[in-house]
Amino acid sequence: MSSTVPRGVDQTAQWAWRFLVIVAAGWVVAQGIQMVSVVVIPVLIALLLAALMAPAVDRVHRGKIGRGPATGIVVVGGLTLVIAGLVLIGQQIIEGFEDLSNQVIKGLEEIQTWIKEGPLNLSDAQINTLIEQLQDAVSTGNTQIVRTASEVGTAVGHIVAGFFIVLFAVFFFLYEGGRIWSWIVRLFPRPARPRVDSSGQVAWKSLIAFVRATVIVAFVDAVGITLVAVILDVPLAIPIGVLVFLGAFVPIVGATISGVVAVLVALVAHGPIVALLMLAGVVLVQQIESHVLQPFLLGRAVSVHPLAVILAIAAGILVAGIIGALVAVPLIASLNAVAHHLAGTSNGEEAERELEVEAGLDPGAHPSANPESDAEARAHRAGGGGAEQRSTSERSTDDHP
Repeated sequence: MSSTVPRGVDQTAQWAWRFLVIVAAGWVVAQGIQMVSVVVIPVLIALLLAALMAPAVDRVHRGKIGRGPATGIVVVGGLTLVIAGLVLIGQQIIEGFEDLSNQVIKGLEEIQTWIKEGPLNLSDAQINTLIEQLQDAVSTGNTQIVRTASEVGTAVGHIVAGFFIVLFAVFFFLYEGGRIWSWIVRLFPRPARPRVDSSGQVAWKSLIAFVRATVIVAFVDAVGITLVAVILDVPLAIPIGVLVFLGAFVPIVGATISGVVAVLVALVAHGPIVALLMLAGVVLVQQIESHVLQPFLLGRAVSVHPLAVILAIAAGILVAGIIGALVAVPLIASLNAVAHHLAGTSNGEEAERELEVEAGLDPGAHPSANPESDAEARAHRAGGGGAEQRSTSERSTDDHP
């Protein structure tokens, strides 16, 4: 007699091997991405920048300026702003570094006095011995320092290459994003193209909403903490504000960690009282962000539970460091929007009808009855027709790259 496998065990086994296949496929994809991370990371950053600049390109384009010149104007203008900001930050650092270094020396002298006269009650000989041990540790680590310097040199080369990849990728995402997306859609099987196309549009709109909301939140955080630093006469107030602005692009934890830097600078420059006041200012700004800006802006744009955000950031850091933390939240936000979009359609029929209506096709006809899917038909019209015959993707280049 042959034994019958219980139904529950059989279903569990089927789910288990499918899960293992998915995990194995994900691992292979992750390894492939890691091998070409020098290219993948700049492209992801370019995608975020394109989402940020797309509305500006559309406004310039509506002013009877060609898509290419409009894209060039916005990209060059953005690059000019970045360079001007770096010059301003450099000047602020140079001006504040001398004062800060003098305050650091004074602080070290106070620490040395506290070590001798405080509860430790160390003698000058013991302090000198500790200093010599630190010097020996530094001198014995010269090999590691040389190795680290070599790694830094390699990283600088990657950064330079990545900068140009980002620059060109942003330009073409903004200029020919519709054509690029139409080509990607045609890589999928014909019956799946309408849903792929609609899902991509939903993901792109979610990404734009996320970037806009994040920029507003980051700007408010940076301005608030900078004002507190200026009022308390903390050195390097503007560089601290820029650091807070950049850190705020990692939701929940980014602005907090960068705010700690402001507290440390205040501690070194003016002592514990001013540092506590700076900490209170950082906490106040964070409370405004958490209870006012996050629910009304990021809450609508992301619609992801804070626990999922924290886990995504942690996973992103483990996989790709700071860049992984930066990309993790917009990624899960876009995936969440796509999941809701697909779940809201019945086998994709509603999405197909919407695309057929937008493309001017018979809304009652099934895609299989047509010689081409909606996405492919739009791609052909984009390649051979005039501006009035462009596809949905190309008509809304401002909606996704």
